[in-house]
Amino acid sequence: MPHCHIATLATLLLLAAGCSSPQPVVAPPADPAPAASEQPADLNLSPRADQPRTVTGSVVPDLPFQRALAAGTRSANGLPGATYWQQEASYRLSAELFPEERRLTGRSEIDYTNNSPDTLRFVYLELTLNLHAEGAVRNEPAEVTGGVTVNGVMAGGETLEEGQRTGAYYEVNGTNLVIVPPAPIPPGGTADFAVDFGYAIPQAGASGRMGYSEDNLFFLAYWYPRMGVYDDVVGWQNDQFLGRAELYQGFADYDIEITAPAQWLVLSTGDLLNAEDLLAPEVFARYQEALGSDTPVTVVTEADFGNITTAGETLTWRFRAKDVRDAAFSATRASLWDAGRASVGGDLDGDGETDHTLINALYRPFASRWTKVAEYGQHSITFLSEYTAMPYPWPHMTIIEARDIIGGGMEFPMMTIIGDYTSRSDSDLYAVTNHELAHMWVPMIVGTDERRYSWMDEGATTFHENQAKFDYLPGEDWNAVDKNIYLRVAQLGLEGEMMRRSNFHNTGTAFGIASYMKPATVLVALRGVLGEETFITAWQTFLREWAYKHPYPWDMFNTFESVSGRDLDWFWTSWYYGTGQLDQKVAGVRYENGAAEIVVENLGSVVMPVDLTVTLDNGATITERIPEDAWLSGARTATLRVEAGPAVMSVEIDAAGQYPDIDRSNNVWSR
Repeated sequence: MPHCHIATLATLLLLAAGCSSPQPVVAPPADPAPAASEQPADLNLSPRADQPRTVTGSVVPDLPFQRALAAGTRSANGLPGATYWQQEASYRLSAELFPEERRLTGRSEIDYTNNSPDTLRFVYLELTLNLHAEGAVRNEPAEVTGGVTVNGVMAGGETLEEGQRTGAYYEVNGTNLVIVPPAPIPPGGTADFAVDFGYAIPQAGASGRMGYSEDNLFFLAYWYPRMGVYDDVVGWQNDQFLGRAELYQGFADYDIEITAPAQWLVLSTGDLLNAEDLLAPEVFARYQEALGSDTPVTVVTEADFGNITTAGETLTWRFRAKDVRDAAFSATRASLWDAGRASVGGDLDGDGETDHTLINALYRPFASRWTKVAEYGQHSITFLSEYTAMPYPWPHMTIIEARDIIGGGMEFPMMTIIGDYTSRSDSDLYAVTNHELAHMWVPMIVGTDERRYSWMDEGATTFHENQAKFDYLPGEDWNAVDKNIYLRVAQLGLEGEMMRRSNFHNTGTAFGIASYMKPATVLVALRGVLGEETFITAWQTFLREWAYKHPYPWDMFNTFESVSGRDLDWFWTSWYYGTGQLDQKVAGVRYENGAAEIVVENLGSVVMPVDLTVTLDNGATITERIPEDAWLSGARTATLRVEAGPAVMSVEIDAAGQYPDIDRSNNVWSR
């Protein structure tokens, strides 16, 4: 489920209660494309001049994307272009956590390589937690804690002053830190930066994505100044963080040192390099056991509290990560720790063996449902590795219970926080666990711009979550749950276009539908249009080709068109650019000379093929598709002729329930 829009989603779920009756309990079809009919059938199109309509047009990418196509960094077939480039960075991060003061201080040192063809005369860094500064611009409420205090900035070894207008200097502008270095950074050039910083930790910071709970748990995200993204499409993506729409981040390598008082267990993005030096011997032994265990091992028990680490006043935890877009860490002194390995379904190191990753689940004793979260994580990582044909690439996936910070869940590379879910169901807890772990593929590997196109990561992740639930929680049509929420909001006229920039939706409801339920539903519909084999080939191609890169929406569109060999502009314009509705109707069945003529009407503004299931009085069925071309030509009705034979007993549109028809009551005709 969504990470931090709990009130919004609760509202959406209430709305869903008013939807039509539940869909049939079916698994995703093996191949949704209709088979050839068993009896002869003719398709007759019947234009109706008295019902003029707007036919969908062509997709026209934004001008910056068109420039990227012309420059060869993007390609018309959806793959990265021959001259594709992206920036490089490596971080040396150090921080000290002061739990009693609820304060963090640190230093961010960055080596930056300019792989672009442009000379950079200034750079952008992001200070996400300036959302909590006095007077910050926000689109969600936030605690005011003062934001980030910048204690010093260096570039090229030179100490910079704030706010001057000549030479090298820096300036804080909302959640952006702008640095003018001593010398411009030429194409192929490098630069180094260092920022000393500190701040009071908000209780539920960054709209419930980081913070603290009680006196025994901290989760630190967006905790360090980090480079903004300079890409081949828009250059600097310097949109302010307003609280709702999330992030756009580049890939980098990290060396991290976190200092905290002894008996606080610290886990972070990256390999833990000094576990044996810091963990109490009994805890370290169980940790080693978990690394090779398919069954979760309890690494820290309640009896270990107060004896989790070695002795000392403070301890420094060291981590290293490669090719990740961010780093987050947790610190807890009263959490149980379950851990076990999960297969990633592939050989990552070339030794001929299937590799594994460690699943960690940390939760406080009151979180009674969490005893199976490590198992949920194991299933999620293995299933998603196989479904995407992209093995999970990192050494661990750590799941932190964080009641008081968050009600749903929020994702970071190798790390996630989730609410305690005590008042929810086990299936709800599996769903949110899977959702947050599915984010490891999009946007953590496929690095989309969440701040502008949240549907690219949240829609993909909601779709992946539903496919995993079919496997782990069979017996319900999980795709239909999100579809019905979307349809109810669409019926009320409360949605916004998916291609609208995420921060500019009129309401939280419109943002939620356009980011989560509708794009997941539309991917199911696209699978219905293309058939399972073509869809999964295109989907896996998109994920594989844009791994550790930065795709835009048109890259995804172009990939599907290239793989399928079809012009799908009618699909993208109908579903992604507009808020029109699909409403197909079986208008009736008439007989002429013994043949049945099935009349179908397209009442809505959205263009889709019509998948018909015709049942005859001898029990035989015919499946036929009226292609989308019928409606693109301007027709409002089409007639399917079934030659003489057994009488038609019933006709149903979209029997598999793949398409989001706004009114399914007119999808069935019976004698």
